[in-house]
Amino acid sequence: MDAGRVCATVTITQTDERYACAAGESLLAGMAKLGRRGIPVGCLNGGCGVCKVRVLRGVVHRLGPISRAHVSADEERDGYALACRVAPDGDVELEVAGRLKKPFFCGSACAGAPVFNK
Repeated sequence: MDAGRVCATVTITQTDERYACAAGESLLAGMAKLGRRGIPVGCLNGGCGVCKVRVLRGVVHRLGPISRAHVSADEERDGYALACRVAPDGDVELEVAGRLKKPFFCGSACAGAPVFNK
């Protein structure tokens, strides 16, 4: 697949927002396209756990290692992953978890929060 080609539609179930992910693109990079302010970036390499999500439907594959301090083997079996370290293999439904929830549910309190920057 071409790196820029859309291969999946990702739905955030709590807000019913949808975004496109290109082939090989992390869920977090695709999420940034929503333009939502305050999405926590963290380390972008699976070590901090800021971008934890739970995949409810669909399949993702790992782009690299993750810290077991943030996603245990049991949690991974239950669908939890770090959005910076997984890419979808087709359409995916997910829910945001942990610290990633705040920019999706804090309303006007997040109005001045920084924009996701890579």
